[in-house]
Amino acid sequence: MDLMEKLTILTDAAKYDVACTSSGAGNSAPRGQGIGSTADCGICHSWSADGRCISLLKVLMTNRCVFDCRYCVNRRSADAPRAAFTPKELAELTIQFYRRNYIEGLFLSSGVDRSPDYATEQMICTLELLRGHYGFTGYIHAKAIPGADPLLIDRLGHLANRLSVNIELPSERGLRQLAPNKSKRSILGPMAAIRDGITQNGEELVRYKSAPKFAPAGQSTQMIVGATPESDLQILRLTEALYKKYRLKRVFFSAYIPVVEDTLLPALETKPPLLREHRLYQADWLLRYYHFSSEELLDEDDPQFNPLMDPKCCWAVRHMELFPVEVNAAPYEMLLRVPGIGPVSARRILRARRGANLDWEDLRRIGVVLKRAQYFLLCRGKRPAGLIVTERNTVRALIDGAPVAQAEQLSLFGSELSRPAQQLREAAAECFVSGI
Repeated sequence: MDLMEKLTILTDAAKYDVACTSSGAGNSAPRGQGIGSTADCGICHSWSADGRCISLLKVLMTNRCVFDCRYCVNRRSADAPRAAFTPKELAELTIQFYRRNYIEGLFLSSGVDRSPDYATEQMICTLELLRGHYGFTGYIHAKAIPGADPLLIDRLGHLANRLSVNIELPSERGLRQLAPNKSKRSILGPMAAIRDGITQNGEELVRYKSAPKFAPAGQSTQMIVGATPESDLQILRLTEALYKKYRLKRVFFSAYIPVVEDTLLPALETKPPLLREHRLYQADWLLRYYHFSSEELLDEDDPQFNPLMDPKCCWAVRHMELFPVEVNAAPYEMLLRVPGIGPVSARRILRARRGANLDWEDLRRIGVVLKRAQYFLLCRGKRPAGLIVTERNTVRALIDGAPVAQAEQLSLFGSELSRPAQQLREAAAECFVSGI
């Protein structure tokens, strides 16, 4: 099999892994030594037709796998063409792509060929060639294999900018059912080892500036959404726990895409739950930057996100007793709870109001999204002129609009929604209000 055939098979086999990000690592080669660099703000990304990030050269070392995860296109029992790179082939390919400006880094994962240790050793050999022989100092994201020896994971972390261990499914029961070769312990063990390695490396760098770096961009994980029946609340609780206990940089969500047929999986005709994935990403943002907790956003009585409204707006509508708040007096934490105000605009408000009381035009210049925020704010004790706030018109204004399948193109000569879409929004608002 020639190199191009291998590349076609192994890049296609890697496309379902979305735990791929390059932010948070900054390093460059000394003048005249090595090639490649990584900026703190991340590297360039491109996007696939379905909206997924396809940055870096995203490839598997091999798609041969001794595991038989039912949802995986590379599982042992799948009837698929198999291929494997040698470390030298993949290192040379990466460098040639980089020199031609096709890529700015590498995302490397692998099927579990023979054993987790063997698969990890092959990845390490590839990265040692890139870092040592070729002097490549650009961004590398490596996927740690569950069950691999901690010493191998330690070596991998000293070669890569970021490590990730996919948690795969939101519950241990789901793992037992769909990924019987994996366990909660085999996944969380490497996560803990990476966390401890990053902590120890931070202490070493304080003492010795020249100490080798260990996964300087941290670690991340991915979980599949929709393959098993866990609720959004269960997924969000797990996400929150991962951030707190393992200090992850990101938790990525991947809407389950039916690619193989199995009686325990949703039917092949099932559409990927992309809107649900989107709501989970919005909620993840609220956990990380807005100081929300999972229990505030969902509870046992309402364990699923409403598809009609983003989680922050949904929370605000369900807690109208806390609003409106005076923008010239509200603390930072409360400003973050207002739809249409983010961390940047909240900090701008705090700085601007030191010199004068803000009005609505000031908020617009600061960057507040008044289309949403006006229902929850007072400026100098007043609402915008002519605005009448009721629960129903607030919900109607905040609903995202018609589902994608029902959406119609807006008229070029009018600002109102087409009548079918408008009727759908009004009906959705009525249903939402009646359910509060």
